[in-house]
Amino acid sequence: MSEQPETMDLVFRALGHPGRRRILDIVKNRPGCCVNDVCDSFSMSRIGVMKHLRLLEDATLIVSEKEGRARKLYHNAVPIQMIYDRWTTEYSSFWAGRMTKIKYRVEEKDERNG
Repeated sequence: MSEQPETMDLVFRALGHPGRRRILDIVKNRPGCCVNDVCDSFSMSRIGVMKHLRLLEDATLIVSEKEGRARKLYHNAVPIQMIYDRWTTEYSSFWAGRMTKIKYRVEEKDERNG
C-alpha cells in the first residue's frame, strides 16, 4: 500500500523539529507514558509540549489512549517504515542485483583460473 503524499508531508514536518524528535524518543523509550511525563522532560510550557504532541499525533507517529483523566502515549513506527520502504526497497533491489553480478563475475574468473 502506498503512503499518501499529504501523510508523508506530515511525517517529515513532524520529524523536522528537534523537540518533536525528542518527544518521540521519550515516548518510544517509555511506552504508555503520560503527557505529564513528557512535559517533565522539557522547560517549555505544557501548552507548547501539547502543540508538538498534536503534530506528532496528526502524523500518526504517536497514538494516545485515554485512561481516566490521563492520556497514555505510544510510538507508532509504521509511518517511518512506510517512508523507508518507499525509497529503500527500490535501491536495495538495485544494489542486490549489482552485487549478484559481481559475485558471478568473480566466480567465473575463479573457474577459469582454477
